[in-house]
Amino acid sequence: MFIKRFVSILLVLLLVPFFATAESSALSDTDVSSPSVVLIEPSSLKILYEKNANEQRACASITKVMTLLLIMEAIDEGQIGYDDVVTTSEHAKSMGGSDIWLEVGEQMTVDEMIKATAVASANDAAVALAEHLCGSESDFVALMNQRAKELNMKNTVFKNCNGLDEEGHITTAYDVALMSAQLIKHEKIFDYTTIWIDELRGGETQIVNTNKLLKSYDGITGLKTGTTSQAGSCISATATRDGMSLVAVVLGSDTGTERFKDASVLLDYGFANFEVLNFDGKSNKLGDIKVNGGMDKSVELECSGMNSVVLKKGSAKDAKINQKIDESVDAPVKKNQKVGTISYTLDGKEVASFDVVTKNEVEKMTFSAVLSELFTSMVAM
Repeated sequence: MFIKRFVSILLVLLLVPFFATAESSALSDTDVSSPSVVLIEPSSLKILYEKNANEQRACASITKVMTLLLIMEAIDEGQIGYDDVVTTSEHAKSMGGSDIWLEVGEQMTVDEMIKATAVASANDAAVALAEHLCGSESDFVALMNQRAKELNMKNTVFKNCNGLDEEGHITTAYDVALMSAQLIKHEKIFDYTTIWIDELRGGETQIVNTNKLLKSYDGITGLKTGTTSQAGSCISATATRDGMSLVAVVLGSDTGTERFKDASVLLDYGFANFEVLNFDGKSNKLGDIKVNGGMDKSVELECSGMNSVVLKKGSAKDAKINQKIDESVDAPVKKNQKVGTISYTLDGKEVASFDVVTKNEVEKMTFSAVLSELFTSMVAM
C-alpha cells in the first residue's frame, strides 16, 4: 500500500509541471515587465498580445522607423537615390546624443546615411537625410505626421525626426507597430537592420548595431532600438520564422536588458502559438468571369485587401476556403468592382473574408465604341 501511494504521489509531482507547461501558452501581464507592449502579425495587423498598447509615451529613437519609412518610400518613388550625395548642415551636426560625429559640409551618400541611422541610430545622419529629402527638418516632420495619419496612427505626434526628448513628441506601442509593419514591406531595409558591425568613412569609423537581439534571437530581422531619459529603453523587434513575420514593440523598459527580454518573450509567444494562412489568388484559380455586353468578353479577377489570416498554430490545415463569385457581370465594368467574396472558415465559424474584385475596367459595347476600336485596328495595320 505504501509503495502504491508513493508511486501515485511521485506521478502527480512529475505530471503537474508537464500539464502546467502544456496549458501555459497564454501570456499574462506578469510575463512582460515593461509598461507598454504589443505583438502583431504585420500582414494582417492582427494584435496577438497587448499591454497598455495605446498608452501615449515617448519612444526615443524608435522615431527613426518613420524617418526610414519616408526615405525608403522616396527612393521607391524616384525622388532620391541611394547614390545621392547628402551634405551635412550646421543643424544636423548639432544634434548630439547617439551620432556619427558629422562635420558641417561633410558628405556621405544616402546609402551611408541610412546605414548610420539604422545601425548606429545616428541622430545627425537622420536629420541630414530629412533635410536632403525635404529641405528642412521641420518640413520633414510635417511629412512624418501626415504619413502617421495615413497609417491610422491616431495617438502619435512627431516633433523631430530622430527621437530626442521633446515636449509633445509622443506615440504608442500600437502606433509604432503600425509604422514598423509598413517599413518592413520595403525588404531592402533588412540589408541595414541586420548589420551587426560595419564601417563608414572608408573604415575610419566603426558602427555597431544597438539591437543586441541580432546576436541572440533566431530569425531576428531588425528593427530599431531607442533610449532616452523620458522614454526609457524601447525596441521595435521584427523576426521571421517558417514564413511568418512578427513585430514586437516594447516601450518604457527600465533597462536595455529588460527590453530585449520582453521582446524575446513576445516573439517566442507568437511563434509558439500562431501561424499565418496565406491566400494566393493564382493558386486558387480566380481566373476571370464573363462580361455581358462589353468591349471585352471577360475580365480578370483578383483578391482585394488583406490576403492572409492568423490562426492558432496547427489549425491552418483544418481551415476551409469558400468562394462565392458571380458567373458574369454586366458592362460597363469598373476597376475594383466587387463580384464576390472568399472566406475562411474554421470549425464552422468564419475567421476572415476578402472581396473578389475586377482587375480592370471594361467599356460597354456601343456603336461608337466599336467604330473607334475598328478605326484603331485599321491604323495599326
